Amino acid sequence: MYRSSRPLASPSISRHLVVLSSRITSLRLFSIRYTSHPMMIAPRTSIDEFKELLSLSNRTLALCGAGLSAASGLPTFRGAGGLWRNYEPTSLATPQAFRRDPVLVWLFYAWRRHMALKANPNRGHYALAELAKKRENFLCLTQNVDGLSPRAGHPESKLRLLHGSILDNKCFNKCGYIDRNNLSDPVCPALAPAAEDYPPGQKIPLLDPDVPVPNIKVEDLPHCPNCRTGLLRPGVVWFGEELDQSMLKQVDNWIKQDRVDVMLVIGTAAAVYPAAGYVQKARRQGAIVAVVNPDPDSAEGLSQDDFFFQGDASEILPQLFEGVIGRMDEHGKIV
Repeated sequence: MYRSSRPLASPSISRHLVVLSSRITSLRLFSIRYTSHPMMIAPRTSIDEFKELLSLSNRTLALCGAGLSAASGLPTFRGAGGLWRNYEPTSLATPQAFRRDPVLVWLFYAWRRHMALKANPNRGHYALAELAKKRENFLCLTQNVDGLSPRAGHPESKLRLLHGSILDNKCFNKCGYIDRNNLSDPVCPALAPAAEDYPPGQKIPLLDPDVPVPNIKVEDLPHCPNCRTGLLRPGVVWFGEELDQSMLKQVDNWIKQDRVDVMLVIGTAAAVYPAAGYVQKARRQGAIVAVVNPDPDSAEGLSQDDFFFQGDASEILPQLFEGVIGRMDEHGKIV
């Protein structure tokens, strides 16, 4: 058998093969390291584990969005095609729109007030209210303006309405007057067309763009009893307006004051600032995050130490808090 005296590969080629082999090994290690990153591991879903965590916790922060009120049956304020009459709802939620046509804007908000007052707090609202009563170091931040959390008996000192309340009225001229938690429906006689109910299936005239807007005079709208020169407006934060800076500072100070043990994120994607920043601020204070949301995509970004509960907050929250607040019946009462 012929045996060549020439080497199979030159020293330089051998060195290149060694380098190539080393690079392939490094890429494999990189792939293993990053595909097994802890952030890719599913969060916990055990209700019993969370109940134990909450029972041992001291400071808890909650951030709530529209999903909290879903079980209360509040309809979207948009109609067919995403419009209210023929208006984009966000175009009515500005100071400029109110200055231009206060009657139209008040009709829009008077109808939303009516729907909010027809709705009742659900077991999710009541569970949070009971947790606030039981825990001294608890703070709830809500992006909802529907007034359902206060109506559930949530202690005012442990609730922050980030976007205001549709049940509040304040002076458009900024004289400082605020009429809080006004439950009148309609808010004034002239806005009665926005507080009328119709049988299911029947078209609501106010929502029908083919029906003319009720003829209401500006002087018949709510006026400020303090300065007597300005109109009252809904007490919500409109597009282009700042949130209450004093309130935001109070929230930041509360978070920084000490360790946060649990951060609840309920019925919100927490995608809009400043709400979006509170999850990270709580994490920096040591918080374990627990998300309650029917949308499975809401679990994105949670670690293996966090919790994700997919479903309706009105069903899940009473279970999560049971170890602290006791068992809740179907009407939101502790039994």
